[in-house]
Amino acid sequence: MFKHIVVPLDGSGFAEAALPYALEIAAQFDSDITLLRVVMPPRIGEGALSPESANYVINMRDDLYKEAIDYLQQQKGSLRQQNFRVHYQVVESDDIAAEIISAVRGADADTIVMCTHGRGGLSRWLFGSVATRLLQSAHVPVLVIRPSGAPDRE
Repeated sequence: MFKHIVVPLDGSGFAEAALPYALEIAAQFDSDITLLRVVMPPRIGEGALSPESANYVINMRDDLYKEAIDYLQQQKGSLRQQNFRVHYQVVESDDIAAEIISAVRGADADTIVMCTHGRGGLSRWLFGSVATRLLQSAHVPVLVIRPSGAPDRE
């Protein structure tokens, strides 16, 4: 256990608050770390897109993907300087929890360390809770951190 940790990151400071916990586990157990970013595809409205609109959506998707790669490469470089074995993966999907589980299986990881954004009430109902879905369906332990500054539940 704790030989390979997946850390989902969305680019926010809240998500990055999971890193110290993952690094502490990795240091104790000589674990590999995979940083994961799930990029949500741009939403397309109803109806046919004009060629210009289609190009805009394609460029937006490409920009989001490139930004995710750049972000994870920067995180990876920083952690490798601290002598951690770090990998990264960027995937595109509307279903964040399913992609995290898929990445865990693909990396043969045995732990997920992540932060919750602390959504409650209506926003949780609208957006769902990735952490809750992982706690219910992941086949590996999930350490969920609630960072300081996360909103209180409604």
